[in-house]
Amino acid sequence: MQRLTHLVSDTMVMVRRNLTMLVRLPQLLVFSLVQPMLFVFMFRYVFGGAISTGQAGLSYVDYLMPGIFLQTASFGAISTAVGLAEDKNKGLLERLKSLPMSRSAVLGGRVLADTTRDLVVVVVMLLIGFAVGFHTHTSFIKVLGGIGLMTIFGSALCWIFALIGLSVTNGETAQAAAFPILAPLTFASNAFVPPATMPGWLRWWAERQPLSVTVRGVRSLMLGSESTDYVWGSLLWSLAIVASFAPLAIRRFRNS
Repeated sequence: MQRLTHLVSDTMVMVRRNLTMLVRLPQLLVFSLVQPMLFVFMFRYVFGGAISTGQAGLSYVDYLMPGIFLQTASFGAISTAVGLAEDKNKGLLERLKSLPMSRSAVLGGRVLADTTRDLVVVVVMLLIGFAVGFHTHTSFIKVLGGIGLMTIFGSALCWIFALIGLSVTNGETAQAAAFPILAPLTFASNAFVPPATMPGWLRWWAERQPLSVTVRGVRSLMLGSESTDYVWGSLLWSLAIVASFAPLAIRRFRNS
């Protein structure tokens, strides 16, 4: 119990430290919104008129926005890799390892802080979605559930990028290493277009990969247009990602 108390205490110290950096550098939050906003306007007003959702009565903007929300949460996870790589490059991680604190708290604090920031960004993107014509078709509680599902998935991805950040030398390398992972997740998915329009081999991946399952889960909660089974599928994917990559990231931190 005492070890658990110390773990929670140390983790919250690291969360506070990382969030304080965000408060002192608010431009980091601003630039986190720029890219998803560009995608919203591009797909909503440039490509939207040429894309069919394949579902009667479902407008493209309603189909699009859950995908944008997931893209925002997923790309936000890159900051975990960049932040840890920069801390490692500056020697901060070595200093933290020399202190009488939990090793897991260093990574857990980073992940929780980045998850908090992603939650704020996703909520802002939801408001932007309403401004461009997005409508939810379920209850307020289910919409909150959709936000929670995205946040959980984004938090799970943070552990993948934590491992990457600890394995490279600086933030630029971390960002470059993260994109090849995110590209097939976000663009070869059902986030922007129905997989039915894709070649057969790509369609198989786009319908089954974790981001697509989560997008369909969010659509079921916010639009009621998908089966709620995808909500459980997304949670299982998130659990599997954390169970696979969190121990690897912690071990990497201890051995680095």
